[in-house]
Amino acid sequence: MSVTPVFEGSNGRFVATEFGRGPWDPRALHGGAPAALLVRAFEGLPGPEGLALARVTYEFLRPVPVGPLEVRADVVRPGRRVRLLEASVLADGVEVVRATALQVQMADAGGAGAGSEAVPPPPGPEQGRPAEIPVPHRPMFAFDAVEVVFVAGHWGGGPSTAWFRLRGPIVAGETPSALQRLAAAGDFGNGISATLSWYEYLYINPDLTLYVERAPVGEWICLESQTRISPGGIGLAESVLYDRRGRVGQATQALLIAPR
Repeated sequence: MSVTPVFEGSNGRFVATEFGRGPWDPRALHGGAPAALLVRAFEGLPGPEGLALARVTYEFLRPVPVGPLEVRADVVRPGRRVRLLEASVLADGVEVVRATALQVQMADAGGAGAGSEAVPPPPGPEQGRPAEIPVPHRPMFAFDAVEVVFVAGHWGGGPSTAWFRLRGPIVAGETPSALQRLAAAGDFGNGISATLSWYEYLYINPDLTLYVERAPVGEWICLESQTRISPGGIGLAESVLYDRRGRVGQATQALLIAPR
């Protein structure tokens, strides 16, 4: 298994490696790479105990280049029960990704209600098959930094279910956290459930929103995804997120759909 990091560096200054590249441009990263890096930045902000990351919304403002990057993060609204966080990735001083995160106090419902683990996960990755698709360049985030295993559907065949596992670290010398693994996988929904050929169409997501019902456990994250394209409207990809125990959250992506 590869241990090549997606990013090298620390203290807000990083270099993105080719193992973070996306499918559209060999000079630009897959959205899952900066998504995980910004979750790492949120996790590094000091704060009160007992708060959990509930939502992260990303705006992919410009392509994120392979090469030097800067990461900034701050608390926008402090609080003991609710906090709003903000972070950015910059390249040459220009903001290329912006993210906001909502932290809330962990739920205490006195045992009432059904937990997310009551929703069983899809069949595990050992029951699936490795993703197979001609890729435009190597290395890239999928499949060199992330292992992809389908248990339903196939790449470009509409609604699909696939498991994702990081092959190495997000940042050199570090073990990815559970939420970093979730963020890295969460941006794949439009890819695995696409109904259009990437040789003929763009279906790029300029945003991503992750809702986290609980922190996942283990290395594998599953996406149960579908894409809908409304004539005269927009494209939208929705994914339910699982670990091996059950449901952990959901992801939504608005899509730019256009002929190449």
